[in-house]
Amino acid sequence: MRRILTRLAVLLALVGALSGALAVYDRPPVAPGTWLAAAGLEARHETVDGHRLRYVRAGSGPAVVLVHGFASSLYTWKDVIPALAEAHDVVALDLPGFGQSDQPADLSFEDFPRAVLGLMDHLGIGKAALVGNSMGGATAAIVAAERPERVDALVLIDAAGFNLGPSERPRMVSFAMSGAGSLLARLPGKRLVVEASLRQVFHDTSRITPERLSEYLAAASRPGTFPAIRSLGASSGDRQAVVAQSLPRIQARALVLWGDDDRWIPIAHADRFVAAIPGARKVVIPACGHVPQEEKPEEVARLLLAFLEPQRPLDEDGPGAPK
Repeated sequence: MRRILTRLAVLLALVGALSGALAVYDRPPVAPGTWLAAAGLEARHETVDGHRLRYVRAGSGPAVVLVHGFASSLYTWKDVIPALAEAHDVVALDLPGFGQSDQPADLSFEDFPRAVLGLMDHLGIGKAALVGNSMGGATAAIVAAERPERVDALVLIDAAGFNLGPSERPRMVSFAMSGAGSLLARLPGKRLVVEASLRQVFHDTSRITPERLSEYLAAASRPGTFPAIRSLGASSGDRQAVVAQSLPRIQARALVLWGDDDRWIPIAHADRFVAAIPGARKVVIPACGHVPQEEKPEEVARLLLAFLEPQRPLDEDGPGAPK
């Protein structure tokens, strides 16, 4: 009996030491949010549909609204905003459930289009170009289809839409939406999951800087993150058909951008979007993963400006030529 108790004590001590080490490892390596001041941006807030949303706004000119993807935040547009703001009124928001916006326990996909349109209303933006990555792409597409008078151009970057069903989701997304994800919310070790996810979505993992890791880790570590994500997963199973049926109704000019090494959403999905959206064009970005705006921000900014300003045509001959 004494031997068993000794082994149990040693095991508990090891578990405690491991948990303590993971808790220390979970601390962000860089203070989250410090990039805002360095970029000359100020976090602002508006309450839309009962949810307090964080957003940033920069520049002047025709409006552009940037919509991030799953488990991301407005930080994803950090390196694209300055170039766009030279000629546009640029707004980037944290969708409900993500970043530093409110985290409703009953989060559903329907909250996202309402958040985009509601924020536009609050900011006095009647019509805008929408740019969405991943889940934000599906959101932007729904807004463009259902409210065509509010959208004058649409850019989908490695967009979700044909992979919203439980069997089509990336494994990390399914994990986050599962009971295991909810368990992780109460345990240390979030940084390991965030690091693994970032390695999946970047082609060039040297782009996973301490600052970038800190921003994703800080958002994932908020108490309401995983309950909101689990609610989203339970509500989005039928959204795939809704998105697919909406695409042919899009009237705005549309551009589909895709990283050629996207391991979350295969590049074949780009062709499905182009086939479904009338007049859409496709640009493939070489040596790039799921988040081109973070991995190839200069290229993405160039392509966006060329598309949003028709007098500056897309480069037909260089890398990323339209298909």
